[in-house]
Amino acid sequence: MTDVWLDPEDAKVADLLEVLRDETPDYEYADRIEQQVPLYDADRIRKEDQREVQAELVHALSDGPGIVVLKGAFGKDIVDATTDEFNAMIRDQQTAGTAAGDHFAKPGANDRVWNALEKLAVRAPEVFAAYYANDLLALTARAWLGPAYQVTSQVNVVNPGGEGQTVHRDYHLGFQSNEVAALYPAHVHKLSSVLTLQGAVAHCDMPVESGPTLYLPHSHKYELGYLAWRQPEFGEHFVAHHVQLPLEKGDAVFFNPALFHAAGSNRSAGIFRMANLLQISSAFGRAMESVDRVRMAVTLYPVLRKLRQDGAFPPATLDNIIAGRRRRLRFSDQPGSGPADRRSRSADPGRAGPAGPRRGLAGRSPADRPRRVRRTPPYGRQLKEKAWNRFASESSAPPGSQVGRSSNRPG
Repeated sequence: MTDVWLDPEDAKVADLLEVLRDETPDYEYADRIEQQVPLYDADRIRKEDQREVQAELVHALSDGPGIVVLKGAFGKDIVDATTDEFNAMIRDQQTAGTAAGDHFAKPGANDRVWNALEKLAVRAPEVFAAYYANDLLALTARAWLGPAYQVTSQVNVVNPGGEGQTVHRDYHLGFQSNEVAALYPAHVHKLSSVLTLQGAVAHCDMPVESGPTLYLPHSHKYELGYLAWRQPEFGEHFVAHHVQLPLEKGDAVFFNPALFHAAGSNRSAGIFRMANLLQISSAFGRAMESVDRVRMAVTLYPVLRKLRQDGAFPPATLDNIIAGRRRRLRFSDQPGSGPADRRSRSADPGRAGPAGPRRGLAGRSPADRPRRVRRTPPYGRQLKEKAWNRFASESSAPPGSQVGRSSNRPG
């Protein structure tokens, strides 16, 4: 059954080259193709049929080059406001002696803020709301992952003179050794790339000399890629044949996590190249970072409520803010919990369903009927107090990252 298991010994650059023969086609809604990568104008695709745009993005990320660039996806004002908060987080880490690095680059080359999503929500909820209300972030995430997804964020800064990353694939299988990855059957290698969507928002102008990310278009389609990227010959091919696109502040890049890629080296004299790296996870999978979403909900709730009352954001925009913050998929449509099932049970009071046998009350007098107990709703008063107390106790210890463990929780 050799077709079930993949062997690192079978990974050959010649086979990768066959995959890379694919040419990126013209896409209806893309403004142009540059170095095999479709570039989309954000203002234009906002005016097009959203379902059709999503379908095209899925084709580009799966059957196409595996990467798209949305030019002008984020407004520069909100990017600047968010950059100020990110820089403050980096200064706090440096002052506290907890400065973090990047696991795919040399120590000290980069500044990184792990779990920036939660930290931004707690530090500046108004800025968080404006930033993550972005419609094109939601559009692309829903196109690739469906309506239920979870966002995590890591801020990465490659400083002037800083060395970039080595070529790699991303989470999930991309974070495993070859020995571990080879234990998973071939169909799981295919599955890994559809459980997450990788993204990056440019927080400054990024000319090529500043080191914007390097990509190898179409490489995500190489079946043995999760077993190949550490091998020297594949790294050498990537160095010789990658593409590198300059970006402007507010541009967003989204790519298939199986695409060979690496942050570039910063050869500029004074550009501190900052990107907000987004790992957007399927609700059916497990995100790379552990995020305290109750803490976020408690912090964001009064801000979102005020925005709704003031009419600052339409309901659909508020949904964008909330969507990627959910902890997990709610299986509210499981048998026995949907409206249709509730109607059928009420028509047959004695029917036993997944929730247990229904007790008929029609024949009882009011005095005999059980008293209804009012339950505290989710994120009610008790939960808010508990989360707030936890937040207060943690305020002097900013959460860190979880790569392989839940290290952002104290203790």
